[in-house]
Amino acid sequence: MSFISFNLPVKRLVRSFVAVCFCALLFVSNAFPAMAVTNSPTKGEDKLLGIEKEAQEVVLDNPMSLEETQEKASKGPNEVQGDADIEKMKNPSNTNATSFEQQVKRVVGSIKGDKE
Repeated sequence: MSFISFNLPVKRLVRSFVAVCFCALLFVSNAFPAMAVTNSPTKGEDKLLGIEKEAQEVVLDNPMSLEETQEKASKGPNEVQGDADIEKMKNPSNTNATSFEQQVKRVVGSIKGDKE
């Protein structure tokens, strides 16, 4: 009977140790992704303030004419984004990845027996 009375506190100790380890694991797994961010949170603030200012101006003004919309859209992918961070955008000219069209041509060519 002394074996059972000795075993019960050990079980409680092991159970509480496992619970503490689990809580520590949850805390660490939630904290490390936030620490992995390398950019300062205030770096994007200037751009966001500019975007907000421009959005407020657009809302308060009359709707844009077709010419204004086309002029703004010609600067970038759309009239909302304009040319903001256009050098950071991924496109075929600044990446070395093969496009879907190239991959399909290669597969069709290999099926037909063509060699590139």
